[in-house]
Amino acid sequence: MKIYTLHTKQNLPISLDQAWIFLANPKNLKTITPEYMHFKTVSGDEKDMFAGQIIQYIVKPFFGISMKWVTEITHVVNKEFFVDEQRFGPYAFWHHKHFIKEIPGGVEIEDIVDYKIPMGFLGRIVHPFLVKPTLSEIFNYRKDKLIELFGEFKEV
Repeated sequence: MKIYTLHTKQNLPISLDQAWIFLANPKNLKTITPEYMHFKTVSGDEKDMFAGQIIQYIVKPFFGISMKWVTEITHVVNKEFFVDEQRFGPYAFWHHKHFIKEIPGGVEIEDIVDYKIPMGFLGRIVHPFLVKPTLSEIFNYRKDKLIELFGEFKEV
């Protein structure tokens, strides 16, 4: 069984409160997801994040094929981190940790995603040229969108 990891960090020139308010609101996930994915929340985004929250999405990650994705927010520590785990969806396993910490001049946002591709050997073959580049593109889009929304971080 091969588990892959995607790890990103980004600094933003906003307060910890601003970062948490934006990132802990499930409705904002659509804002930071590329339009070509046709991301749509079906249910579960009525409240700010809490442990045990189930959120259902429709997404088109590959070739315009529509998929239902169900995640559970399993852990939340206010203004520090939250974890979402896939319950049903395109991955055999998905565990996404979101960390937020205050730094001089803003906040550092860190994402660590551990994931497994379905379909065994075939999944491992398509990972380097389909799944990994798509995930990198999504997180690069997210980074650029957050800069567009909140500004470029400048070292203090």
